[in-house]
Amino acid sequence: MSIWKAFLRALSEPVPDRRPPLADARRRWVRLAPHGAVLAAVACLLPTGIVAFTQLYGLDPALATALATVQAGSLVLALTRPLTAWQLMAPSVLVGAVATQGSAAEQPWPWPVTTLLGYLFLMVLLAVRERGRTLLAVWIVTFLGCSLSWTAFSAHFDGTSVVVAAVSAAVLLLGWSLRGRGEAKRLLAEQEQISEAERAGRTLLEERARIARELHDVVAHHMSVIAVQADSAPYRLGGLSEEAVAEFGQIATAARGSLAEMRRLLGVLRSADADADKAPQPGLADLPKLLATVAQAGVRAELAVAAGAEALDPVPEAVGLSAYRIVQEALANVVRHAPGATAEVRLDAADGALTVRVDNAPPPGRSAAVESPGSTGQGLVGMRERVRLLAGTLDTGPTADGGYRVTAVLPLHGTAPGENTA
Repeated sequence: MSIWKAFLRALSEPVPDRRPPLADARRRWVRLAPHGAVLAAVACLLPTGIVAFTQLYGLDPALATALATVQAGSLVLALTRPLTAWQLMAPSVLVGAVATQGSAAEQPWPWPVTTLLGYLFLMVLLAVRERGRTLLAVWIVTFLGCSLSWTAFSAHFDGTSVVVAAVSAAVLLLGWSLRGRGEAKRLLAEQEQISEAERAGRTLLEERARIARELHDVVAHHMSVIAVQADSAPYRLGGLSEEAVAEFGQIATAARGSLAEMRRLLGVLRSADADADKAPQPGLADLPKLLATVAQAGVRAELAVAAGAEALDPVPEAVGLSAYRIVQEALANVVRHAPGATAEVRLDAADGALTVRVDNAPPPGRSAAVESPGSTGQGLVGMRERVRLLAGTLDTGPTADGGYRVTAVLPLHGTAPGENTA
């Protein structure tokens, strides 16, 4: 594309956005400020322009009214279509310069005061909305017009053209810079929101993969027991018919097939460089050891079992594992956000559900948090996913004394996932 075509395209293609300036501001008075400024400018420039053109420059009242109306009215149009407003304003400036040439030797020419003020006001509205190439093209036209008036009518030329050329350049450059900065901040905010959403989604997927790996160990143990019992049944139980022996063989084969499928799925969930965890998955019996570990980090936690230890025996392994992880995440949050605070872990089994509650007091004195609140959010994500898996409920929030409480209710009997969610 030639330079001439690019120049004409810059002067004829406005931005598609038709919103007025400051349309995204939160406060209503800020959004209305551009409208108020334009109305005030029109109210001042329209009658003043008519009087100036008729009395100071001796123009016909009809022509003076038309010029003043177009120049002042362009400012109203500039709220939503600044380039179109400039396309109306520029010819009116030219017509006004030709009509007033030589009519008033002591008056500013070719820029009457009202025309000059209206044009510079339009430059402000143009600068905060249009593209950089459009602003450059507009200034080039303005500069060429001022230079032509000085060349062709040097006898009537004064310093107003120099003022317009210099001030319009400064206004366009400043407005373009401010608009670019605002656009960069907006794009940065949008990118931060996208990154936060992606980070939350990645955290959720990682937590689900972790839960799947842990549950694999729990389920694999039971499937292994089924396979061993089915294989050994013909030897342990005498007098079995051939049909019964064949049935136990099919059960053992199905159990081994399920184990193979789970191991294949686990291989997909594990990263390429992750080593398999050989240690058994923790449960409620490992809570005292966990509390001792947390005490080494400066958080003194106590364990209380409301209904007695026998009320929690037996607990399904999946429930015990989820309860352990919930307590682990809750105490980790205490270490991060309330170092030095005391905590209480309370377990209660009633009405076919295990209730796990972790309370922590506010940190003593002015202990600085290891991480700012809400900096990661991975702990709560893990808690919610584990509770969702078991169709339980989760309640988290600050307490009246400035501490924090995490309460999870986990059904002890099989409930289809999705019947209840946290």
